[in-house]
Amino acid sequence: MLDIILSGGIVYDGSGDDPKAADIGVKNGRIAEIGDLAGAEATQKVDVSGLAVAPGFIDLHTHSDFTLMADGRAQSQVHQGVTTEVIGQCGFSSAPAHRPDDAKIMSPGFTEGMVDIDWTSFGDYLDHLDRMPLGVNVAAFVGHGSVHRAVLGDALRPADDDELDQMKDLVAESIDQGAYGLSTGLEYWPGSLATPEQITELVEVAARKDVLYATHVRNRDVHYDIGFGEAISCARAAGARLQISHIQPKHGAPSWAMEHAIEMVEAAKSHGCDIAYDVIPHDWSHTRVMAIMPQWAQEGGVAAVMARLKDKKTREKIKANRRPMWRVVLDDGWDRIVLMQSEHNLDLVGLTFAEIGRRRGVDPYDAALDLLIEEGEKMNHLMWTSQSFSEDQIRLAISQPDCAIISDTLALAPDGCLKHHIGSLSGYGWAARFLQHYVRDHAVISLQDGIRRLTSLPASRLGISDRGTLKNGGWADITVFDAEQIESHCDVHDPRRYATGIAHVLVNGVFSISDGERTNGSAGRVLRSH
Repeated sequence: MLDIILSGGIVYDGSGDDPKAADIGVKNGRIAEIGDLAGAEATQKVDVSGLAVAPGFIDLHTHSDFTLMADGRAQSQVHQGVTTEVIGQCGFSSAPAHRPDDAKIMSPGFTEGMVDIDWTSFGDYLDHLDRMPLGVNVAAFVGHGSVHRAVLGDALRPADDDELDQMKDLVAESIDQGAYGLSTGLEYWPGSLATPEQITELVEVAARKDVLYATHVRNRDVHYDIGFGEAISCARAAGARLQISHIQPKHGAPSWAMEHAIEMVEAAKSHGCDIAYDVIPHDWSHTRVMAIMPQWAQEGGVAAVMARLKDKKTREKIKANRRPMWRVVLDDGWDRIVLMQSEHNLDLVGLTFAEIGRRRGVDPYDAALDLLIEEGEKMNHLMWTSQSFSEDQIRLAISQPDCAIISDTLALAPDGCLKHHIGSLSGYGWAARFLQHYVRDHAVISLQDGIRRLTSLPASRLGISDRGTLKNGGWADITVFDAEQIESHCDVHDPRRYATGIAHVLVNGVFSISDGERTNGSAGRVLRSH
């Protein structure tokens, strides 16, 4: 007797091979049989005739470290077929954190009063998360920024040799306690302080422990080749497997930057380097508003930043920053930059900064800095988005076989304690948009290969063998969808709309979506590398 039979579906096993008509039987949370199960008995039989039956989607790059603790349902992800998230990216992770304030600063989306910070080590954090009812499985990376902060605090300088040794020990400890890899965010403080030599020593720890190194590179616009070159160099010297996060170049890079980046990767691979990359399936970029400020202006915590922003002379010095994270700011592209998240100014969310500046009668740059002041203690979580990516370069990346698809966002919900949070414009529809826009509508790649990019490819990068493919004995993480109807409905004015076209989602053999509706099932688990 099986627990569940999904009958009559078109099975895409995640390998990229052609689909086949088959039934799938589930028992005790795992796939028990694949084939003709017309004569088999099951507690529950579900007719999925004409629908695509795929492995549950694996989001290789998210920032849900805090939001999953606040609301583990992961509604925005489950409604588009995601069954596993990989958190702790771009150098930000909720652990290790020697002080509660460290966890608050290094946890994207953190909001006071939602979570009791009762951990210090990476293992303690995973234990805390494991006690939560989770709508998705969770694998976690340890962030370089969090490790740096645990050792150096707010210091605006690179680690010295003794401190670097402490950081290496923390990375090793975190991996031993379950981290699936090490991430860096070299465009952000404190990652921007680290030298390539220091990064290489830390990545050597990941290589020795046989886990993945993922990096948000130091630059993706004018000096994109230096940024990608550093990533390749550090991984090569350390002997590590490399994942280049959201590889698409930004506004300011030449039109051929993506082609050149791929050539750099392929050249390194031809000499034995293990490198892959991923893209966000959208031409909008997003980040914290504070990231626009020079490093010295971010030092010392909220009170110190506030004082600098309120001082007229210091503010002008901040605005004169020659190397902002977004070149679109240098080009006065304020009509292409949109406020995405603000707790203090909810009425302004969705407006461009050109519009906000006009409303307030101030320069858009001053409007952005004023909003930081008004956000107060939560200034770290003021978010904006800009149309900074090239559609042609995204398509070129997706056409490459080693390119995975990611959200770079947060697991959220339009109700409950996270209803005012937003992680990106496509957070509620990234996977659906990929399958709709790039696979179905524009045929950049086939559906079977598109499914591979969301399933077995990220699983193989992580070293997970029992998820990401439909096979006997594997965990029953399964997404059933209508390939002709799947659609994202997110836009800049309403980014919190669920995707449609998802019929059923199972996580560890339990329905989280049934007939297009969310169930009470939250059977996700914390996955540990060791």
